Order: sequence, then C-alpha cells, then structure tokens
Amino acid sequence: MRTHALRRAATPLALLATAALLVTGCSAGTDSAQSGGEKDTVSYALPVGTGPNWILPIASPDTMATHNSAIKATLWPRLFEYNGANGTMGWDEKASAAESYEFSDDHLTVTVKLRDLDWSDGKPVTSRDVEFWVNLVKFNGEKTGGYSAGMIPDNITSFEIIDDKNFSITFDKVYNEEFLLANQLSLVYPMPSHVWNKTSADGEVGDFDKEAGTAAEVLDYLFSEAKDMKTYATNELWKTVSGPYEVKSWSDSGVVELTENTKYTGPDKPSIPNVVFQPFTSADAEMNVVRSGEIDYGYITSAQLTNEKQFTDNGYSVEPWEGWSITYMPYNFANPEMGPVYDQLYIRQALQHAVDQETISEVVWHGAAKPDYGPVPQASDTDYLSDTQKNNPYPFDLDAAAKLFADHGWTAGSDGTLECSDAGTGATQCGEGIDAGKKMEIVVSTQNGSQETDNMMSEIQSSLGKIGVKMTIDAKPLDSVLTEAQSCKTGEGECTWELAFFGTAGSWYFSAYPTGERVFAKDTKWNAGQYDNPEAEKLITAMTASTDPSIAKQYSEFLAKDLPVMWMPNPVYQVSVIRDGLDVGTQDPGASFLPQRWSWTK
Repeated sequence: MRTHALRRAATPLALLATAALLVTGCSAGTDSAQSGGEKDTVSYALPVGTGPNWILPIASPDTMATHNSAIKATLWPRLFEYNGANGTMGWDEKASAAESYEFSDDHLTVTVKLRDLDWSDGKPVTSRDVEFWVNLVKFNGEKTGGYSAGMIPDNITSFEIIDDKNFSITFDKVYNEEFLLANQLSLVYPMPSHVWNKTSADGEVGDFDKEAGTAAEVLDYLFSEAKDMKTYATNELWKTVSGPYEVKSWSDSGVVELTENTKYTGPDKPSIPNVVFQPFTSADAEMNVVRSGEIDYGYITSAQLTNEKQFTDNGYSVEPWEGWSITYMPYNFANPEMGPVYDQLYIRQALQHAVDQETISEVVWHGAAKPDYGPVPQASDTDYLSDTQKNNPYPFDLDAAAKLFADHGWTAGSDGTLECSDAGTGATQCGEGIDAGKKMEIVVSTQNGSQETDNMMSEIQSSLGKIGVKMTIDAKPLDSVLTEAQSCKTGEGECTWELAFFGTAGSWYFSAYPTGERVFAKDTKWNAGQYDNPEAEKLITAMTASTDPSIAKQYSEFLAKDLPVMWMPNPVYQVSVIRDGLDVGTQDPGASFLPQRWSWTK
C-alpha cells in the first residue's frame, strides 16, 4: 500500500492550512526567479496534504513520511544511504556517513569505517554516535517508527567499537548482504551523543543510552523536544548537524527553509545554498502556483499531460517521476464462493492476459504509468529483475485467455457469460471446488476519486466481457477498500470481497532491496488475499537470508509467473514540472530527494 509510512507506501497524510499557500506566493520564486546574478534559492512543492512535522532522526510511528526522512537526511546523513539518484537503486556513497564496509567470512559480522564527517560544533562524528542510535532504538523499539520486532536492532548480538571511525556489528544469523545494507543498516543515523545523550534540557550529558531505564528517559526527552516544530530553527539540539544543510526556518504550517551548513566536511556539498519546501492543500492550488511561475520544482496531475504545452510555454520541463513500486489487485483466495476459482492458476493466467497494460499506460494514464509484470519494481535498471518478469509472461492476448477457459471446461451461457460445463476430473476440468454451472462473474472493489482509475477499470471490464467474463465494478473510498481487504484476516466484517484495487498512486513502495516478506509472505498483514505457495514462501525467506546473488531474480521470475495478484500498470510517483535551468539529476524512484545535488545552470 502506498503510505508515507511505508517509504511513500499508501495515501498521503492530510495536513496543512490555506495560509501556507499565501507564503508560497511570496517566497517560492523570489531569489530563484531573479534575473541576472547567481541564484541561491530553490523552491520545492511537497505532495498534497503533507507537511514536514518531525526532525529527530528516530521517527515516531506517525511521523514516517518520506519528506520527513529526506529532510532529516540532509541534516544528519544515514549510515548507508540507498536511493536511485544515480539511475539505479543502490548505495549512494557520497550521501552516506559510512565510507566503506566489509563482511566477515562467515557473513555474521560487518565492519564499517566512517567517513571524516564533523558535527557543526567541530566535534568529529564517531562510532559512539552510531552506537547511540542503536541503543536508543534497542531499548525503545515499540515507540519508534519503522521498528520491526526481530529486525534491526533486535538482530544485533554485538556492537564493538574498534576506534572512533571503525566499528563492527555481529548479527544473530546470516542474512542476505543486500538486505542488511539496503533495508536494515540504511535505517541507522549517527546522532550527536555528546549533545543529545541526556534526560532533560538542563541535565548533564552521559552514557544514559546504555541502560534500558535511562535510555527510555533520553528518547522521551528527545521526542518531547521534537514535537515543538516552531523551535526547530532555534533549539540547540537541532543545531548540531553533520549534513550539507541546517534549518533556517520551520513553521507550524509545514513551510520549511534549509540553508547551507558552512561547516559541513563531507563530499556532498550543496550547489544551491537555500531550499524552501512548500506544502499544499490540493493539486489545483499547487498547479495554480505552477501556472503563475512561483515554484521551481512542482508537479501536475497526469490528466494535464494532454496539454503540457501550457507548462512548457511557461518555462517548465515536464518529467514523470517513476516510483520504486509495484501496482496490483490482490485476489481473495479466502473468499468462500470465489476462492476456489481464483486458486486456479489457469484462471489467473487468463485474467492477466486480458489486461492490456501497454494501452492503459499510454492512453488512460497519458504515459504517467508503465506496465508492471511482477513483484520487483521495473522503474529503473536493476539486478533484481528477471528476464521473465521484464519480458511479460502473460502479454495482452484475448485469444489466449479464451483458450485457457475453453481448455478447462468453460463455455458461454445464454447471456454470453462463461459457465463451468465440465467439472469432472479429466484434463479439461474447471478445477477443484468449482461446481458445474458456476458462472465466471467477478467483482472488483476499487478506490474512487480518480478518473484514470475509473477509465482503467472500464477498459479491463470491456476486455473481460469480450471473453465471457462479467466484471462488476464496486467503487468506494480508499479507506473502505483497505478496510474491506483486511476483513478476512481481522475477522471484522464478511470475507466477501474478490479483487481489491488501491493503487491509483502505486500499491506498494519498497525499500531499496525489494523483498516480499511484508507483501506476499503467508502470514503478513498486507498479504490481504492470503496467497499461500510453499515455493514462493521459500524464495521470500531466501530474499532476506540467502547469500546467493541470483535469489532476487528467482523470486522475480516465480511470482511473475505464479500470479499471487493481478499485475496492473504502475503509476508514476508524480508528474514533475521543473523550471528551465534547474538541474535536479535523476529523480529518485524511492520518492526521496537530495537538494544538495540540484543546481542552477542558467
């Protein structure tokens, strides 16, 4: 699901007042729109309904929005920064606090060397600052956002400081190295222990993180300070940074201004010294600011792509921002009536053959979506993607779909809808649990409010109708679709839904290493349809534990072919509009941003 809490993974968080838009009009285009001289400011439009509201590197469960994480990383670089800013998802060395790493021969221990970063007060960033984060989260896991029981730091059995710049971490078992680096150690931030390791504003700094009781007091104190956004620019705690920027101003309404940290000692120095982040209450409000030329880096809806000239003529380039995500509709294998139907692979294959992803992407989404054929994101080049998924094992082919039904005993009834006419045990049987006379009638619960989604569902409905599958569209608010999709697992409500679509903005955003344990594993919450295949389970487990570098491609191939869900076109994260002369490089598929890499070229 796409939430900011899941690496930009469900609907955006709602927030902010119209007053923020008034600030946008005055500050967004000021210095950056000036003629002549060096431009020293850039303005960036935040997604609708969101506003940065948390500064502490350790998030609370309700403050995990991607823009919070991205802004924090410019102040306190992560130990390992993973993103797609270089064109492929991978380790971004320049943006990381770690300079190098080495795994032991038994794959249980990783030794990390920190780069020569200093805090803005002149003190060096040390191994102790990494241990500080580890200890605070270890003793306060349930309070923190992103914590998963049994994962980091629970799976650390030993943290050994070798010297100020080198330390080793030993884990409880062997893990896939990509998983450890990209999905586990990327959560760690070195934090200034010499300033923050205290239990109150007037308390002394000590080693309070090393005991459970006092570590809880330290985090409670830091959390209490982090709740006061209006002091973010003045609180001495937040002035001690190690990244390329520091906070210049931060309003309660979510308008944030960063300015260059002139004491930054790392290699990722900013080209533009000032960055303004502007929140908006609606897409229309944001697009009006774009039309008036008062934002440097904004966005438009995909519907505007039919008339993008209005923006290019106004001095913007239009650049879709592809996401590190997948989009799909889960089948409800637990549905008492239709579960046996969806349990038949040939039926899932036939239905997939009836989804014309290429045409839907180009015509319905106006190019703001791309075909998605499996469990690994296809937005950028990646070593995780199998050739099978990449080349689409079930291309749009209504004849192939019709043949699959016919070969398994389905014939058209008097109304043209397919019926199971052969429920026997021969080669043409409909399948176990499917009675003779069963009609091929399916119901799709889909989120409303998007013209693209409505049109996409109508297109699929039309294609299925041509092969005798009657599809009913049940449109409702997104929250209702999500609640319904969980009904079979929670026991709340009837388990009657069949297919569910909640992917207008992408169904699931991944960490850099796209594992499936939170989406397709047997017992995970978001395996809403209760897909259960022992071979898939082995591959999902191996994705986190195996040292075999080919395991990701095996996983990609198997789930692309086994169809745990109906694969759907994957919408872009947003359609960006970027002022002419502003170079932002590659837009990160992980939905983060690195303003230190942006530059004015004219």
